[in-house]
Amino acid sequence: MRADRLLSLLLLLQNRGRMTAPQLAAELEVSVRTIHRDIDALGASGVPVLADRGPAGGYRLADGYRTRLTGLTDTQAGSLFLAAAPGPAQELGLGADLAAAQLKLQAALPAALSERARRIQDRFHLDAPAWFREADPVPHLAQIAQAVWDQHVLRTDYRRWRGEVRRELHPLGLVLKGGIWYLVADVDSAVRTYRVSRFLTVDTAAERFERPAGFELAAYWQESTSRLDAVLHQQTAELRLSPRGQRLLPMQFGAAGTRALAGAGPADADGWVRLRIDVESEAVAVGDLLRLGAEAEVLGPPGLRRALAETVTVLAGRYA
Repeated sequence: MRADRLLSLLLLLQNRGRMTAPQLAAELEVSVRTIHRDIDALGASGVPVLADRGPAGGYRLADGYRTRLTGLTDTQAGSLFLAAAPGPAQELGLGADLAAAQLKLQAALPAALSERARRIQDRFHLDAPAWFREADPVPHLAQIAQAVWDQHVLRTDYRRWRGEVRRELHPLGLVLKGGIWYLVADVDSAVRTYRVSRFLTVDTAAERFERPAGFELAAYWQESTSRLDAVLHQQTAELRLSPRGQRLLPMQFGAAGTRALAGAGPADADGWVRLRIDVESEAVAVGDLLRLGAEAEVLGPPGLRRALAETVTVLAGRYA
């Protein structure tokens, strides 16, 4: 572990130039005292580390010195595919590997490309979780990820809405969607999807399994989500929307709201438009449409309009 830390320390000084001991300690998640000891160790091994004193001081490498010790381990190389999502990489137990891989990659780049990579990192950031929602607790995620990688059978207890169930799974892949982790697994020769936060227990078995021939995680996920969308959105509602309602619709209904607005008719004198939007079952649609408040009027279908009117009548009586 110390050898990895010394290499990371060396690459930090090479890639970023002068850094203070507290800055280095924060990057490597160690104490300042440990940094001082590591700097001494680098110096004893022949690395020309210079210490500049004063308010603008810190540690730096001698001018012109560069190391070529930038070989990536298998895990570090694999972690680069998660470079745009450091939070999920950390959840998978690959945070340290990702950081080390990025340092090694940056050190291997020519100066101009290295500076461009650093500027991109400073200017763009991917935050995978959705707004206004706490991240799911996923205590078994790293173990599941290891089983996916090693193709080991998992024996699990899983919480469904109808109760707990025992499952033996062949884990095929993990998907992060809207800040929520899902496991795609083969169960009795059928591929299914499980929400990782609902696993109550996870035991990794010694036996391994063979992945289904021709299985592609991305293709399965696209097909699965398309199928779910078709099942959920079984009817279409016709609405009138105020100008403010038009701004609210994409926020409340996501992609379905954006598509509906694109097909909206011309605005009337007050700026209201008519449009059609795919909605879920009547009970779900009533709750969803109520979030638009007085900025929307449901014109049809008649059953949905009646259900919404009945709900509003009950609410009006309750708050009268």
